[in-house]
Amino acid sequence: MSKYTDYSFQPFLLDAIEKLGFQEPTPIQREMIPLVLKGKSAIGQAHTGTGKTHSFLIPIVEKIDASKIEVQAVITSPTRELATQIYNELNKLVEGTEIQTKLFIGGTDKARSIEKLKTQPQIVVGTPGRLRDLTVEQALLVHTSNVLVVDEADLAFDLGFINEIDQFASRMPEKLEMFVFSATIPEKLQPFLKKYMDSPVHIKIGEKRRVAEGIEFIVTPVRSKSRKKRLLDVMEGINPYLAIIFANTKQHADEVANYLQGNGVKVGIVHGDISPRDRKRVMKQIHDLEFQYIVATDLAARGIDIPGVSHVINYELPDDLEFFVHRVGRTARAGMTGIAISLYEPSDEDALVRLEKMGIPLEHKDVIDGEWSELKERHARKNRTKNENEIDAKAKSLVRKPKKVKPGYKRNMKWEMDKVKKRERRIKNRKK
Repeated sequence: MSKYTDYSFQPFLLDAIEKLGFQEPTPIQREMIPLVLKGKSAIGQAHTGTGKTHSFLIPIVEKIDASKIEVQAVITSPTRELATQIYNELNKLVEGTEIQTKLFIGGTDKARSIEKLKTQPQIVVGTPGRLRDLTVEQALLVHTSNVLVVDEADLAFDLGFINEIDQFASRMPEKLEMFVFSATIPEKLQPFLKKYMDSPVHIKIGEKRRVAEGIEFIVTPVRSKSRKKRLLDVMEGINPYLAIIFANTKQHADEVANYLQGNGVKVGIVHGDISPRDRKRVMKQIHDLEFQYIVATDLAARGIDIPGVSHVINYELPDDLEFFVHRVGRTARAGMTGIAISLYEPSDEDALVRLEKMGIPLEHKDVIDGEWSELKERHARKNRTKNENEIDAKAKSLVRKPKKVKPGYKRNMKWEMDKVKKRERRIKNRKK
């Protein structure tokens, strides 16, 4: 289908899609919408920014029977921010209809959540732990729902939430229509998938996508300075609309945020140990543009929609380079451009080489007193040594020791070899 109007959607849904400004289905939507409409379980492997959320929301809304006051679809996402994002998009689709939706996330009053469930909603969105709790207490009646969406499944697994999902999924009908979305499908996730999914269709979208599109990638050496001081140098050389600084751990994120605040920089901080109230406050401040800089862990890289990110700074490179892709994907969205700057030390060289093999073009730059300058290629010395070794080997192969030696033959051989080397260098330079 090349247009949304090609589907036989209800008029209210087509109106909502038009109001959202969607022109035509994205590749993941073209693949997933028919499968959800038919009730055929599927695994959708797609990165952030591919239209994944609406690939399940639109057909789920289409299938809801508003006359049945019972749960008909359960959607779970591993973080409160992601679940809230999905819920907000869902409500744009059902606005003005009789379809009832509810959001249940951790950090909110559980007693109030139970009170809300005196009338069961048709579509439920929530975090795994809260949905599990409400189901176990028999406040949320999921046994009537034959649709389950597990969003960001690999992150749910990494955060240890698969067991919670299993506890409420096991109360749902045996013939469950399950739709799992994930950027990667780790091997350890397979037992869970096999338990609930019988020969699912596996959709992979954008597997070879160009992560570099619209982004300038800069790597800058830490050198003899501390990493924190080097970060301040980088910040002096940019004037972002909004920049996210990524650290690998919650502890490092706190340390960086405290250091920057101590140097007069107002920063927001987003990671898993921030209290629900503070996280909600910080996210509102971010959307209200109160910060120019946000310090975050990889939690913020996985689908949280922070608009207007002009720069991403990798305070440290992630251990899993897939997270590098998620991080830089926060910028250059919706046709905009962006800059990704990574601090590195010699020990990071292997990771940088692997990034280049992934097709990411790295520019080697330095920043001094707010001014950027080009640096020599990181591996220039290595390449120079390699070229010299190749030239030496060629000279030795062409200039051989004479069978009958005369006094001074070694000197003559050296002269001959030097001539060969000069000629080979000229040839190599002309090719450059």
